[in-house]
Amino acid sequence: MNYRAVLVMMSAVALSACGINSVPTAEENAKAKWADVQNQYQRRSDLIPNLVATVKAAGAQEKAILTEVTQARASANQVQVSANDLTDPNKMAAYQRAQAGVTLSLQRLQEAYPELKSQGNYTTLMSQLEGTENRVTIARTDYNSAVQAYNTRIRTFPDAIGAKIFYGAKPLTPFEATTPGADKAPSVANAFGNNS
Repeated sequence: MNYRAVLVMMSAVALSACGINSVPTAEENAKAKWADVQNQYQRRSDLIPNLVATVKAAGAQEKAILTEVTQARASANQVQVSANDLTDPNKMAAYQRAQAGVTLSLQRLQEAYPELKSQGNYTTLMSQLEGTENRVTIARTDYNSAVQAYNTRIRTFPDAIGAKIFYGAKPLTPFEATTPGADKAPSVANAFGNNS
């Protein structure tokens, strides 16, 4: 009888030893996946404010140039030349100066922005926001998968024996949103101030 108990114990230890390194390997994999989650949070934390600032700056610069063009155009529209004024050199010169102001403003706008960039910048920002949130989601999913694999390994025979005896393994906690509102992506609606 004693012989059978010893044989059963030795068999259990031998079976658990077959995958003895799989428990710490699975645990380290789960830890690495959590580090990936933290990395993506840090990336989001670093990237989003910089993108918003870039888009704001480009939008503000374009707004200033467009305001200048609008003012030049309004100024040019104030100088009226009728058919009777075509022979008045002073009125014609004033009209030409006003038109030259619009042309100069438009040339500067074209040189500075061959293609107005703010719409593209907003599109890029939205794309980066989406990509960042996708990366965070993938990292969380990968972490939860690694935790599930580890927790399954330490609870199933024969690894459960070695996990408890050799490593004192305890289940890992999968990612769960605990912060109020964490289930919603950060809003950048107010990040640009009042752009109305």
